[in-house]
Amino acid sequence: MDKLRLIIWREYLAKVRNKSFIIMTILSPLLIVGMIILIAYLTKINDSESKIIAVLDQSAFFQDKFQPGKAISYVHFEDIDLEAAQDSVKALQYDGLLFIPNAANVDLVAQNMFFYSEDNPSTGTTAAMESIIQGVLREQRMENLGVSNTTFQKIEKEFNLKLASFDGGVNLKGVNEMKAFIGGAFGYAIMMFIIIYGGFVMRSVIEEKTSRIIEVIISSVKPFYLMLGKIIGTSLAGITQFAIWMISSGVLLFICVLLLGINPEALYVSPEMTGAEMAQLPTDLDENFIAYAQEALQIPWALLLLSFIVYFVLGYLIYSSIYAAIGAAVDNETDTQQFIFPIILPLMLGIYIGFFSVFGNPHGPIAVGFSLFPLTSPIVMLMRLPGGIGEGGVPVWQLLLSLILLIMTFLAIVWLASKIYRVGILMYGKKPTYRELYKWLKY
Repeated sequence: MDKLRLIIWREYLAKVRNKSFIIMTILSPLLIVGMIILIAYLTKINDSESKIIAVLDQSAFFQDKFQPGKAISYVHFEDIDLEAAQDSVKALQYDGLLFIPNAANVDLVAQNMFFYSEDNPSTGTTAAMESIIQGVLREQRMENLGVSNTTFQKIEKEFNLKLASFDGGVNLKGVNEMKAFIGGAFGYAIMMFIIIYGGFVMRSVIEEKTSRIIEVIISSVKPFYLMLGKIIGTSLAGITQFAIWMISSGVLLFICVLLLGINPEALYVSPEMTGAEMAQLPTDLDENFIAYAQEALQIPWALLLLSFIVYFVLGYLIYSSIYAAIGAAVDNETDTQQFIFPIILPLMLGIYIGFFSVFGNPHGPIAVGFSLFPLTSPIVMLMRLPGGIGEGGVPVWQLLLSLILLIMTFLAIVWLASKIYRVGILMYGKKPTYRELYKWLKY
């Protein structure tokens, strides 16, 4: 055990003292926050650019319908023909020309309507014009049927179904999707950690094998303990990096809250609040935003973080054992390509199938099945856990079964990987095949 402890400590220090590890640990939260700010800034600049569209209306049905807005400004042409209007749009470098011809009824007008532009217009631009035109068509058709504009507005009034729970609470649309997205973010982090740190284990084994240092090391320690020490040491380095990221992200979030002048207490609305206390809440906060913020605060974050650590460790131990076996079986990283895709495939299935299944039905057979299957459960189960454990969330037996299957799978894969590792670390100059790996398992 002392030798195993030394190997773990050596691998841990080798990772955390690495310059690239230190740089990425410090810069990653800053880069993520900077990227989010940059995207928001560029989106704001892009949305602030207003398009100018000329309108040549020769009919009597669309008078004063095309009014300037934030995204599109309409310039109306009068007393000119189509050719002159096109020349003017080109000369003035407008974004396009909407031509509305004259006809006996609005349907004929719509059939012969054209939008001219130098390039293909964006979907948002055409959708905005089509919405106005569709509204006029609907009004005219209803008027032809003898329905007044007031009656038409009543008919068109939007209906939103009110949602409530059996205990009298308020349910919100899209909450399951929001929770699945939050859990999916944790699952995606696990996938990236497994790929990155699993690759570290594989490269470390390949380097020691090609430099022949491994021959000296295994003279004093069993191959199984060497492999296990590398896996655990790298896993601890990954947890350390993640903890630093979480703390630094929390500090950055706190700084952003202070700079933006947001009061976090305003996002919490206690069910016991009186009407006077409710009236004291900031009026500039959208009611829906407050409701969704309450739902986000009700997510069992402590459980989610604890589950992330547990599933990350178990999932990483499973996959890194396979990575270590692959590293021992090959002589260089080029030869690992034939083995990498089968490893990554379950992780990809966990992300994509998990999103599709958990979004639609977090308690459906697909979501439950993939949250129990050991190679995908570290990702899919985390997508379901934001709903809590017990009634309305993940049943306790499913969570326990998932963890038991993970532990059993880890022990089985470590046992199999150690057989490949024991033979492979001393094999040189031969590219292994799946058949040879199967033979090594019998030794």
